Order: sequence, then structure tokens, then C-alpha cells
Amino acid sequence: MRIALGLEYEGSGFCGWQSQAGGGAVQNVVESALSVVADAPIRVVCAGRTDAGVHALAQVVHFDTEVVRPDTAWVRGVNAHLPASVAVRCAQTVADDFHARFSARGRRYRYLLLNRAERPGLMARRVGWFHRPLDVAAMAAAAALLLGEHDFSAFRSVECQAKSPVKTLRRADVVRHGDLLVFDFEASAFLHHMVRNLVGALVYVGKGAHAPEWLGELLAGRDRARAAPTFESCGLYFVGVDYDPQWNLNIAAAQDHLLWSTGRTTPALG
Repeated sequence: MRIALGLEYEGSGFCGWQSQAGGGAVQNVVESALSVVADAPIRVVCAGRTDAGVHALAQVVHFDTEVVRPDTAWVRGVNAHLPASVAVRCAQTVADDFHARFSARGRRYRYLLLNRAERPGLMARRVGWFHRPLDVAAMAAAAALLLGEHDFSAFRSVECQAKSPVKTLRRADVVRHGDLLVFDFEASAFLHHMVRNLVGALVYVGKGAHAPEWLGELLAGRDRARAAPTFESCGLYFVGVDYDPQWNLNIAAAQDHLLWSTGRTTPALG
């Protein structure tokens, strides 16, 4: 039997999603809690790995088990054994050929950037920060040049293990809400550090170091060394995953609220 879960987590206390031998990853605590409820070892597969300090509003995972439990046990029961910064939002039995990663047709990320002279206090570890004024109109114009299918080698980490740097970016928005800049990205898939590298380049445009057309030049050049530094991880959120209707998923993505409120809700999964 295959079960899918929707998770949310605050990533500042973790070394990332992927399980580590010494612990400290989100996957470690999720598998440990599931194994207690199942009374048997459980291993999970996620829709998209996140780095150290990155958060998730609607991560999707699946696991296989021979143990029969009500969906509520996979939610409330597992949550009882998770740290406060990780929570199962929902659970659902799915087809045996569903795969959290390989069945996904798209993924969505959001980056929150506090743009004011003073560093964050209340939002520390929940947002990135840039102290100088940023031209959002120029950043939005630059972001528009990223849309479509491109070789994103200029925004790819040297540790990236993806087979191809060619990805299709379907959405790249930059919007200001007071002191908060909200970056929304949607693509078929993302390269390692791709979103944080895109944000870093857009900040360079926003502060006036480059014209918007520079993003197009970076894409064409495919040279990571010419691009901006990788931006800090704390403002990055894995927002959700898109799946074909054939999977009949009723796992609902988290709705925008509190710090990430933009007046627009995040589309449901499935």
C-alpha cells in the first residue's frame, strides 16, 4: 500500500531535507515518526529536496507500508512524534505507481525578501534581507526574460546532479508588498540552488548594478562565474507540487497567510 503525505516545515533547524547518517535532516525526523506509528521501518520519497534553512508549505512525500492505519493516524499520530517545526498536513492512499517526485509535472517556490535598512527581528530566519532600495519594476522586467525553456547553467550549483540544465520556467514574478518583496517561480523542475541564484541576480538588477537585459546575457552565456552570488536560504519556501488529475490527489496546498500573504492563494495540488 502506498501513502502520500502533505508536509510543512520550518527549515532553519535542519541541514536540509535529505537524510543524513548523523541525523539532523527533515527526512530523518519524518521517517522516525512514521516508523513509530507503523511499528516498522519506513522510508519516504519527496517531491523536491530542500537545502539547509529552506522551508516548505506543501512538500509531498510517499511511502510504502503493509500496515493498515486510518489516515488520521498518519496525520495526528505522526505529528505527535515530530518536532514542533515539522507537521503532516494531510494523508491519502494513492495508486501503487504514484511517485511523489517522478509523477510531478511542476514545482513552485517562493522567496521572501525583506527590503529595508534594518535587519529582520520578528522575521529572522524566515526571510532574506537586503538593506539598500531595490527597483522592483526593473527586477520584474528582468524576471520576464527568464520565462520559457532555457539552459539555466548560469544559475546552477556546481554540486547539481541534474542530468540536464535545460528547464522550462513557467512563472517568474516579483511583487512588492510594503517592505517585503515576493518572488514566485514555477517550473517543470529546478536545478540545485537555481531559485536562490535567480534571486541573487535579480537583486543585482534591482540595486542598479546591471540592466534587466543582463539576465538574458547570463542565460546565453551559461557561465555560473559571471552571475551573482547565491542568495541566503532562509527566505526560500517550497510552495507546492502539481500533479496530473489521474492521480486523484486531494492533498491541499497550504494557503497563503501571515508573512507570505499576497492576496493570492496557492493553487491546490492535483
